Amino acid sequence: MLRYLTLRVAQSVALLFGILVLTFVMVRVTGDPVALMLGRQATQEQRAEFRALYGFDRPLSEQFFTYLGRVLRGDLDRSFSLGAPNAELIGQRLPATLELALTALFLALAAAIPLGLLSGMRPNSPIDLLARGISLVGQSVPAYWLAMVLILVFAVQLRLLPSFGRDGIQSLILPASALALGQAGQLVRLIRSTVLEVQQESYIRTAHAKGLSPRAISLTHILPNVAVPLVSVVGVDFTYLLGGSVYIETVFAWPGLGSLLNNAINGSDFPLVQAITLVIALFVIVVNLLTDLLYRAVDPRIRYT
Repeated sequence: MLRYLTLRVAQSVALLFGILVLTFVMVRVTGDPVALMLGRQATQEQRAEFRALYGFDRPLSEQFFTYLGRVLRGDLDRSFSLGAPNAELIGQRLPATLELALTALFLALAAAIPLGLLSGMRPNSPIDLLARGISLVGQSVPAYWLAMVLILVFAVQLRLLPSFGRDGIQSLILPASALALGQAGQLVRLIRSTVLEVQQESYIRTAHAKGLSPRAISLTHILPNVAVPLVSVVGVDFTYLLGGSVYIETVFAWPGLGSLLNNAINGSDFPLVQAITLVIALFVIVVNLLTDLLYRAVDPRIRYT
């Protein structure tokens, strides 16, 4: 176990370093921050002062090692468009993104688990047709299109829910629902296929022969077998919701990391883009590591070597 954890931590550090290098290089090929921030009307003296102030007049290698040193000290630099420390900006926006992602994941699981179980246990029934329809729609409809439809129906026409901002539970319903549908479709399909496969096993037929009720068979035999692939997919889905909420947060004007990242990219705010990408990557790596460790809890047959 200790050897496995050490190996995974080393892999995570290497991956994080690779993401840091890749982000550092990619944000600098998107355009000149001096031209974007100061505009054409800026004088040569103003341009030179701006480059010297933020270190853009130095070689790329020196800029990178300066940034790497700051990251190792826990300093995520400052945003040159907002003029505030990046760590402070991220700290202000991170709770909103986590709230949105966790709510969307909860909604997806609350819908997918019962639908997937009933669909797998009663194939070709009306509930199975409904579950497969939801799965198809969820995996086919783009989340940003669904977001606009939800705004049009529930905010514009029915006037039941707000269409932007973060002000209580009501403002959370539409963006979380737009994010949750795609994940629910994927989870329904996974659970249904797992249940259909498990029902062909000999121990399920034995349980039926013993006279166990369908509910008892579901709780004691089917659910534990569904849990292992479900844990894997849920971990991936949560990281996707963290990173994939950029467009949803933009559509609903949700004050999270996604909208902050979108503004930083549009403004070529290199330090802020790098800081947000690094924080999201760190969350993804930690969640994936915790997901691997949860395998042992849901399936005692798994051994770490």
